[in-house]
Amino acid sequence: MSGHNQMKLTFASRSENEAFARVTVAAFISQMDPTLEQLDEIKTVVSEAVTNAIIHGYNGSAEGLVTVEAEIDGLMVTIAISDQGKGIEDLELARQPLYTSRPELERSGMGFTIMENFMDEFDVVSSPEGGTSLRMKKRIESKKALFN
Repeated sequence: MSGHNQMKLTFASRSENEAFARVTVAAFISQMDPTLEQLDEIKTVVSEAVTNAIIHGYNGSAEGLVTVEAEIDGLMVTIAISDQGKGIEDLELARQPLYTSRPELERSGMGFTIMENFMDEFDVVSSPEGGTSLRMKKRIESKKALFN
């Protein structure tokens, strides 16, 4: 797989749009011929990031927007997910496994940990009242390349 392609999707911060984002990114990267495991990992990462934006960035309010961007460059896929929500006050604390700022929602606090483990590169930038941006990269070795 060679070449370059990109997509951008912006939608209301409604929980029902999480599945829409996950399926859209999965369909977009399918042109790279990922393994099922790679595809599942990317869908999980998109789901976690979008859910975090909706629940934590906008406190579950449908008033905000979430933007998902994906870019293919050769064997590398870059996924960026951002919101303009309330941001994260203590990013170091938020990245700790099992930490959640919304325990009343029975959140597991594993979102960032899952994203970091499933992607080759993971970066998060956030500021109080300035929103949060995630940028993640994963190298996709196509199924065709694995069996040749």
